[in-house]
Amino acid sequence: MTQLFRSLIFVPGNNPKFLEKAKQLEADIVCFDLEDSVPDKEKKKARKLIKTVLKSHSDYFSSIFVRINSPISGKIPDDLKEIVQKGIDGIVIPKVNNVLELKKIEKNLQSLEKTRKLRTIQIIPSIESAEGVVNTYHIASYSKRVSAVVFGVFDLLNDLGIEYTKDPEGSKYSRAKIPVDAKAAGVASIDAIWQDLKDIKGFEKDCTTGKSLGFTGKSLIHPDQISTTHKIFYPAKSEILWAKKVCKSYLESIKKGKGATTVEGKMIDEVHFKKAKAILKITK
Repeated sequence: MTQLFRSLIFVPGNNPKFLEKAKQLEADIVCFDLEDSVPDKEKKKARKLIKTVLKSHSDYFSSIFVRINSPISGKIPDDLKEIVQKGIDGIVIPKVNNVLELKKIEKNLQSLEKTRKLRTIQIIPSIESAEGVVNTYHIASYSKRVSAVVFGVFDLLNDLGIEYTKDPEGSKYSRAKIPVDAKAAGVASIDAIWQDLKDIKGFEKDCTTGKSLGFTGKSLIHPDQISTTHKIFYPAKSEILWAKKVCKSYLESIKKGKGATTVEGKMIDEVHFKKAKAILKITK
């Protein structure tokens, strides 16, 4: 499917039942998790399960990403060796602090893609530390592989030595900065999870706040959060107008026997056309 970033839902990679149920989810991105939700003793099992599931990509409604372990964990080579294969759309990299960490991972990805004859795999770095917040623009603009960044509030607060609350004062600067840096880099930004599944009104308010800050979407931990997220992160009028212009200009270009064209001074190709069609489809 064409990539949208309204919702990214994490699914524990060591739970076969959840992996199977994920086929029915209508989130824009289903992200199989190898990190926080998987104990160390279950990592190998989770890699094998995800490797098998990726072979059935066509059974899933959503784009499929995998959250690998953090750069500092030392587990990334083993993660990538198992999960980089046909059927994976991208990876989420947790706790990214700087561009140097991304360089090492991209080098590994390039080698596996070449050996296994795969198309380019997307990267979504997760910003979860003070250093990561400071470096967000450089991280977001590092490579064409980077399609979005995601905000990880819990580890950020831990890094800052601040106790978590539902509206932590200590995260406000970081939460406001990340979508600005992402926009400047030309990529999407995905807001942090909402942990209290019983506080529905709180979740709705948190989504609305994220939308008002410029986030493209929300990271989720439960299927019940998807519909609310999609309702609140409905495309803005400017996005719908952009999509209409792109579809019109691109189709006119195709009729003339050409491919790429320009809209509002920016180059538009098939990737933009597909995204524009996806936006218009959900607005009908």
